[in-house]
Amino acid sequence: MKSEEKKILVIHGPNLNLLGIREKGIYGTETFDSINDRIRQEAEKLGVQVDIFQSNHEGEIIDKIHAAMGVYGGIVINPGAYTHYSIAIRDAIKAVSIPTVEIHLSNVHAREEFRAKSVIAPVCVGQISGFGGDSYILGLNAVIMKLNAR
Repeated sequence: MKSEEKKILVIHGPNLNLLGIREKGIYGTETFDSINDRIRQEAEKLGVQVDIFQSNHEGEIIDKIHAAMGVYGGIVINPGAYTHYSIAIRDAIKAVSIPTVEIHLSNVHAREEFRAKSVIAPVCVGQISGFGGDSYILGLNAVIMKLNAR
């Protein structure tokens, strides 16, 4: 693995900073900080560096994706509600050509019909949903597997 491939960017989209507080019946009781701690622990086990970013603003997420070029080997993203309509985030992921895994805490296919449609997934190497905070861990492992398969 090249040095930049040993760095993974994890992006949390809108409202994910409220994990453990909002809609516990859907998103669970695990807190944002707890999930981030687990991501860091898993990255350490896997021997990769991880940087974690959260924003409620589409433009900031796009800027972070653009800045990832030449710095990160992979991206794990939970785009939140942007999943369903952000062509701009989709285009940013496609433009940087960094292997990206889209993740969701809840099973988006078992919820409201509009949540089953992702405009982001077609430009990602895969999508993981429905495993709560473990979705991030699975996403991190998936992007590393993709990088190791190169």
